Amino acid sequence: MGTPQGAVISPLLSNVFLHYVFDLWIQWWRESRCNGDMIVVRYADDFVIGFEDRSEAEACLGELRQHFARHGLKLHDGKTRLIEFGRFAASNRKRRGEKRPETFDFLGFTHKCARRRSDGSFIIHRHSVAKRMRATLKAIRFKLRKRMHLPLGEVGRWLRRVVQGWLNYHAVPGNSERIGRFVNEVTRLWLRAIRRRSQRGTSRWTWERMQRLGRKHLPRPRIIHPYPDKRFDARLKAGAV
Repeated sequence: MGTPQGAVISPLLSNVFLHYVFDLWIQWWRESRCNGDMIVVRYADDFVIGFEDRSEAEACLGELRQHFARHGLKLHDGKTRLIEFGRFAASNRKRRGEKRPETFDFLGFTHKCARRRSDGSFIIHRHSVAKRMRATLKAIRFKLRKRMHLPLGEVGRWLRRVVQGWLNYHAVPGNSERIGRFVNEVTRLWLRAIRRRSQRGTSRWTWERMQRLGRKHLPRPRIIHPYPDKRFDARLKAGAV
């Protein structure tokens, strides 16, 4: 209580408080109330809970609201939704004559039900949230204007660090289209900044010339993270002593 929004200590206090108010409670609920499969993912004050049975999802949501209220907390109305999602969501909804499954945003990604092109098996696609990506591009455009008259090499080295930092988080499987668009848009923003310079000839820069400059300085948009089941598939390897 009294912690300013966005303060450095805020995430730490949030994790400590929610460990007792949410983590321990949801573990108790899973063990005592849930009969089907259930999965919980929490990061700071954002979390996603998956249920095998819809009735259990509805029951948990109702009890969670009451539990939070007893501790002076409230679920965010704009972010809290009960949706049908998962392996059988698309087929079940199609059989009922409903639209494709809803999506949800979590930790900067829009999560969607999808199918692998190779064998048609179920997979979750994660696409960078479009609104956040536009906000990042807007910030880059603003900073490019401040660096408009710096040498191209210096601007290129700065942009490379910025783009690589973004890719280090967003270059996940299924997000190829978004990361390619991001690098392409950064290249276009850099071209606009170059054309605004007052030096002779900069206004006549072509897109083909700009693409060569982008390939020289900007990282190539490629997937650098494995699928989650590969990253979290821990195996114990025993060796002879």
